[in-house]
Amino acid sequence: MEIMQQYENWSSRALEDPALNKELAEIQGKPEEIKDRFYCDLEFGTAGLRGVLGAGTNRMNIYTVRRATQGLADYLLTVKKTPSVAIAYDSRINSTLFAQESAAVLAANGVKAYIYRELMPTPALSYAVRELHCDAGINITASHNPSKYNGYKAYDETGCQITGEIASAVMSNILKTDIFDGVRHVPFQQGLDSGMIQYIDEELVQRYIGRVLEEQVNPGLCKDAGLKLVYTPLNGAGRRCVLTALERIGITDVTVVKEQEMPDGNFPTCPYPNPEILQAMQLGLDLVEKLGADLLLATDPDCDRVGTAVLQDGKPRLITGNEMGVLLMDYIARSRIANGTMPKNPVVVKSIVSTTMTEAVAKEYGIEVRAVLTGFKYIGEQIMRLEQAGEEDRFLLGFEESYGYLSGGYVRDKDAVDGSLLICEMAAWYKKQGKHLGQALDEMYAKYGRYLNKVDSYTFEGSDGMAKMSGILETLRAGHPTQIAGIPVSYTADYRTSRRVENGVETQIDLPSANVLEYGLGEAGSLIVRPSGTEPKLKLYYSLKAATLEEAQDLLAKVKAAAEELLGL
Repeated sequence: MEIMQQYENWSSRALEDPALNKELAEIQGKPEEIKDRFYCDLEFGTAGLRGVLGAGTNRMNIYTVRRATQGLADYLLTVKKTPSVAIAYDSRINSTLFAQESAAVLAANGVKAYIYRELMPTPALSYAVRELHCDAGINITASHNPSKYNGYKAYDETGCQITGEIASAVMSNILKTDIFDGVRHVPFQQGLDSGMIQYIDEELVQRYIGRVLEEQVNPGLCKDAGLKLVYTPLNGAGRRCVLTALERIGITDVTVVKEQEMPDGNFPTCPYPNPEILQAMQLGLDLVEKLGADLLLATDPDCDRVGTAVLQDGKPRLITGNEMGVLLMDYIARSRIANGTMPKNPVVVKSIVSTTMTEAVAKEYGIEVRAVLTGFKYIGEQIMRLEQAGEEDRFLLGFEESYGYLSGGYVRDKDAVDGSLLICEMAAWYKKQGKHLGQALDEMYAKYGRYLNKVDSYTFEGSDGMAKMSGILETLRAGHPTQIAGIPVSYTADYRTSRRVENGVETQIDLPSANVLEYGLGEAGSLIVRPSGTEPKLKLYYSLKAATLEEAQDLLAKVKAAAEELLGL
């Protein structure tokens, strides 16, 4: 259907959400506004759906959510006789509504839906899928995106986000489904009354929290450590589970950032509710300085990522996701060796864009490092492989540079409740030695060298944004650089073709195909170019190493300038 036909079809209907009719009326006669809403359908990929809230096929609304759920239901009914699905949601605008609408579509299709009564962290959805033996999961969240976004993450029966094969099958069903007339739907209350929709009991929530508590490395350590903590859930889903877990391990001196304590999908204090961004952390940092707290924790809106800061020399110091990953790895390894609980042939799993400092720390403790594609489902897949081999105990930690951590196999997604618990326990351990996490990190840099990792994102909005990003990568593939900032390129890795070339020798990359390019810079590190899988952004990952921070920063400035020139950014 042509763009204007789509627009007229939507405009001619009395939509259930009157705000959508109002929006459609306001864009009448504005071809660019109409095009942006109708030039495509939201793509259903391995991360599900994600988009701006509003009217149209390229927006998140009850109709695109219903249609996606119909596509998922049609898929499940072809592979399972009596399928069931677990559903969770966070604090974003319309998250509760979209979750209930998803349940209502499933119920109308004869698919049992289990839904949480209240907003819950993303890992609690993965836990519910596994514990309730569901065939799939739906989580309504846009993670750390701005408030104008919402999303729809789909999970498989293992508790991992779905594979590309499943996503393609669901998308095929979606495209065959008329967005208004092709969707089966019953009122939510009717689904509850019939038993096809069932609320998830509080008992399961408590089991999830209890399972996180089992991840303590040194149980009882925090009770007398006197750790003073500031915490912010960034107006998201983390407050209840994080505070409950911390209280149960003995951390009671916790001040919550008042302005960011309660759920609010407008995120009034931070346009980007992302603990990677300074602005989102600022209120917490101010409170850390005011109170002289040992630590700041900040979980993102769906509570699968956690950011951290400490006071050092009287000033707050942000600890990056890469830095926290190696700190946790070192703490877990040395503690488990001391406790006699270190498994034989331990494994740490990280994403390819995470710090290469991991390998240096791993060598110290005899740990196998497995590098996987970006996306925590690939880390979950490695946990599953270990489990299938009867070797789940070998798994120590999985982490991504984007502040995602997991230390156990009870879920298959990053878990900021688990991350918060481990970080606080580690901080308490160092406090008993008269140190804070910043000092511990400096000691690691002194031992292993000064690693510096940075991610830069370049936004490509509009209908031609994806095409521009693709064009940049295709230009690179047509002629790979031989040097960057005067540093010879030591190897080229194209994850789409699974080819790595070093010194003229080609080897196979044993990972799924992905639109990612990596350039080795010898002892200086590497540069990775990757389009985001969930946003119209091109990301550049710098992983560099030098003798001092100043030298590493100088190296970064040179490589960044050369990379931007190379890519035409």
